[in-house]
Amino acid sequence: MTKKQKKNRNRIIAVLVIFVVLLALDKAGVFEPLPWFVTFAIYLVPYIIIGYDVIKKAAINISHGQVFDENFLMMIATFGAFGIQEYTEALAVMLFYQIGELFQSVAVGKSRQSISDLMSIAPESANLLDDEGNATEVDPEEVSVGDMLLVRAGEKIPVDAVVVEGESFIDTAALTGESVPRKVVSGDSVISGCVNGEGILKVRVEKAYEDSTVSKILELVENASNKKSRMENFITRFARYYTPVVTIGALLLAIIPGVTGILPWADSIRRACIFLIVSCPCALVISVPLGFFGGIGASSKIGVLVKGSNYLESVSKINTVVFDKTGTITKGEFKVTETYVNPDAGIDKAQLLKVAAHGESLSNHPIARSVCQAYQEGMYQNGPQIIDNTLVDETQTKEVSGHGIASVYEGKELLLGNAALLTDYGIKFDQVESGGTIVYVAYDGKYLGAVIISDVIKESAADAIRALKACGVKNTVMLTGDREKAAKEVAEKIGVDQVIAELLPADKVSRVEKMLSSLDNDNKLAFVGDGINDAPVLMRADVGIAMGSLGSDAAIEAADVVIMDDDISKIALVVAIARKTMRIVKENIVFALGVKLIILVLGALGLTTMWLAVFGDVGVAVIAILNSMRALKYRGK
Repeated sequence: MTKKQKKNRNRIIAVLVIFVVLLALDKAGVFEPLPWFVTFAIYLVPYIIIGYDVIKKAAINISHGQVFDENFLMMIATFGAFGIQEYTEALAVMLFYQIGELFQSVAVGKSRQSISDLMSIAPESANLLDDEGNATEVDPEEVSVGDMLLVRAGEKIPVDAVVVEGESFIDTAALTGESVPRKVVSGDSVISGCVNGEGILKVRVEKAYEDSTVSKILELVENASNKKSRMENFITRFARYYTPVVTIGALLLAIIPGVTGILPWADSIRRACIFLIVSCPCALVISVPLGFFGGIGASSKIGVLVKGSNYLESVSKINTVVFDKTGTITKGEFKVTETYVNPDAGIDKAQLLKVAAHGESLSNHPIARSVCQAYQEGMYQNGPQIIDNTLVDETQTKEVSGHGIASVYEGKELLLGNAALLTDYGIKFDQVESGGTIVYVAYDGKYLGAVIISDVIKESAADAIRALKACGVKNTVMLTGDREKAAKEVAEKIGVDQVIAELLPADKVSRVEKMLSSLDNDNKLAFVGDGINDAPVLMRADVGIAMGSLGSDAAIEAADVVIMDDDISKIALVVAIARKTMRIVKENIVFALGVKLIILVLGALGLTTMWLAVFGDVGVAVIAILNSMRALKYRGK
């Protein structure tokens, strides 16, 4: 509890004790012989203690032209109760209203805590190094691109940077939800907001503070509350008209029966007071935004930023999820995934990879580097291997444009490339069927085999697709500019329903628009991407989902939902959280309106008391708020 909440709690306890004593004295008939003004004064003291702030707020709001709110309704209702000498009920209404307000305050505070925890990732300072290596503490906003910073153990990384010296484990939990620290060494990129776990790092600034990850995240969080869902906007509009209508209704209920003689004045005023008390819309006005706030908070705890409750509402209606391939479903890293050895070559896979790696060692092409890396890491051997460049004649090595490399290895001709290269040199070979990039290997005029390089599929990709289907997503689609054969091979491995390959960025937009036209209003389409060329599609989709750690700034800016690491399995969790949140919000609306309507009717007919009216307002609000807090604790499991 905050200091203010503790003060209100103590005030409530004190008045509650007084109320119990007064109620006992009233039931014992102690106040019967006393003049009315004495009894009035006795009850007025605890009433002012517990309700002075409500009356003050109502007066201030009225002076500003904002008449119809819960403070005004509580003030008028309790004044009316005092007017008809129902002192016990007047004090009870204000007391239990304040109890409900305290519950609301604590509940809102807890739900906001998940967001404020995220806000705490902002670094307070940066250690700027000068040319002599001396560190000066400065504001992160004063740091420029290219500056050298010192990050000590336990300190937050102030801006996005690259490690120049040192190694450590950094805690990324505040950003990604990932509890396992990540090791970084010289040359690795680090993002702002992460905590240096151990050791000392010297880093070079890559982005100014305002362009860094932590700054962008805080901006997204701060703006999230401004983007309301349709349901929130409906409740706001509803309360704007609902409160004046019931206030006028209560006024008519107080005057007409008394004037016409249908009811005594005291009875009609009592019914009007009940009508006012139960009509307070605070159960809806507080619990509905709180439910969405809880859903956004639950998402942030698993490392997913939802930019507003309107996007959370859209996520709950996702029916189709469209994925980009490279960097989203795959890692965007080329690696040797398999090898094929010609049975007549008389060698094994390790020997084939050794020959290929030595032939590719003089090239800087990504395919060449991936072959060398596989050999050096000992893909088919125990332990790392070393490439001996003396075995390759650099003077006789040449690149054949569009085909591959021709070289000399241990004094004999070595060919590495596509099928066209071997055909040009008149070498007979077996065609290999694969979706990856195929490097055929021929040595001394003989075909040895082939090395297949593929973009590695993320370990979580297949599980992510299964989880999406399990949570009710009907259609999964993969769009890519890659070759159709490679794309279909990836799609089959992970279980995507449909794949469309060999697309330009503009083609992706038109394909998404075509899919959008086939959906109705109750179903939404989400696009998941990470690259700068995905930004137009992310903006066009109903819900744009970007990868935060690997994604480009443009993609993150254009997206509605940002996954702070590259784990696409979190999409299903967010969908589940969003759907749970929407169920909770709808439950609150139906429950609050239903109970209030029943008590309003009973109050107008004189079949209920102010005590039940208090439950209809405060009790319903507390129950709805406690229900909303379930969204905060929901994890999609």
